This record gives sequence, C-alpha cells and structure tokens, in this order.
Amino acid sequence: MTQKRSAGLLLFRRTGGPAPGVEVLLGHLGGPLWSARDAGGWGIPKGEYGPDESPRDAARREFTEEIGLPPPDGEHLPLGEVVLSSGKLVTVWAVEADLDPGLMVPGTFSMEWPPHSGNVQEFPELDRVAWFTPQVAETKLIKSQVPFLERLLGLLEG
Repeated sequence: MTQKRSAGLLLFRRTGGPAPGVEVLLGHLGGPLWSARDAGGWGIPKGEYGPDESPRDAARREFTEEIGLPPPDGEHLPLGEVVLSSGKLVTVWAVEADLDPGLMVPGTFSMEWPPHSGNVQEFPELDRVAWFTPQVAETKLIKSQVPFLERLLGLLEG
C-alpha cells in the first residue's frame, strides 16, 4: 500500500505594539462533523498529493484550494514532517505573510449528510480562518499538528 501524503502552509505574522509577538493563521474544519468543535477543530491549510507533485507545490496548491486565495510569496521555512497515527505523512512550511481572513473564498467538498440519507450536500473545506497567538493556537489545533507550531516557534526564537 502506498503511504498517503499531505502538505501545507502555516502562515505567520509578527505583531507590534506594547507586547510584540507572532500570530499564526489557522482554518476551522468545515462540514457538520466539525461545526460544534472549537478546541481541536482548527488546522493548517493542507491536503493530499500524489507521486507526480512535489510536497511544496502541493502545499501551495492546497492553500489556494482551501482558502481561495493564492499562496503568499516569501521564504518557505521547512517545519519538517509528522507521521499521523493513520500512517499519513504530513509536511509543512511556514511563510511570513499577512492575510485578511475576510477575503477567504473556501473550496468545498461533497458528502452524504445526514448519514445513510442518500442526500449529498456540499460543505466548505474550511468554514473560517483566523489569526491566533501561539498560546491560543495550541488549544485550537488538531493535536497531531501542534508539533509544526512548536517547530515554527523554535525557528523564530533561534
């Protein structure tokens, strides 16, 4: 069996003011299974790719598909890989950029809902995006993606 692979972009921006810091852009997972879930219901915009696409190209494509905006230009800082419990390999890059969440035009997916109803509905891949401090982002992120946040903070502190 071929290992499934996924790649994404974690945007970050530096904040000014009396307490300078950083914020990261996360997307809330769309669809009825995630609608009532806040903690653990947010993720890095990412998606699967095949053997004919490079992980970085896939990360950029998936950003556009999920958020509906072109991926920002800028240096792609590698945050490495994480192997999920399902065996899927996830690769993420961080890019420093500022993006207005109000400009998002999400991609969609179809699924049968309610289950076993025969009714197929379309839902947004991400129903919203927002900027969060690292402390808040850690509580909102899907647990398997927290290592990418930690790696970004390590890069920025180093």
